[in-house]
Amino acid sequence: MKILVMSDSHSGLSFMRSCIDRLKPDALIHLGDYYDDGQTIAEEYPHIPMYQVPGNCDRYRCPPFAREILIMPVCGVPLYMTHGHQHRVKQTLGLLLKDARASKVRAVLYGHTHAADCHREEDGLWVLNPGSCGSWGGNVGLIETDRGSIHSCRILRQTDLEDLK
Repeated sequence: MKILVMSDSHSGLSFMRSCIDRLKPDALIHLGDYYDDGQTIAEEYPHIPMYQVPGNCDRYRCPPFAREILIMPVCGVPLYMTHGHQHRVKQTLGLLLKDARASKVRAVLYGHTHAADCHREEDGLWVLNPGSCGSWGGNVGLIETDRGSIHSCRILRQTDLEDLK
C-alpha cells in the first residue's frame, strides 16, 4: 500500500493533486501549514482516507478540536504524525524522536522545516519530513507498506514524478 505524505503546502495545491493523480496512493497525510489545503484535497479525493494535523500557521485554518499529534495505524503501520513546531524540530530532533519511540511507532512524520529528510535510525525507526509541497518546494514523502511493515520510505520531487510512467 502507498501512503502519500505532504506538508507545508501554503496554498500550493497543484503539486499535491499531481502527486495523487500519478501515484494513486491508498492514504494521504497532510502535516500542516495550511490545514484547509488538506481539507480541500480530502473533499476532491473522498475515496482516499486523509489524516492531518495542524501546523504553526493553522490557528485560524482548522477546527479547534484538531489534534496536533496523531498516533495511529495508517495502512496497518503505526505512525506518529505532527507538524513539529511543538517539538522544536528546527533546532533538534531529540524531543520528537523521544516521543515517537515512547509511542512505539514504526515511523515519525513531521514538517515545519521545509527541508526534506528521510532516514532510518539505528533502532529501525523511520524519520520522514517530506519538505514543502507548496509552490516553492515541490517535495512529498512516499511510504510503501506490506503486511503492517514499511517496505520503503523516500522523498519524491517534481522531477521524480515526471520520470514515473
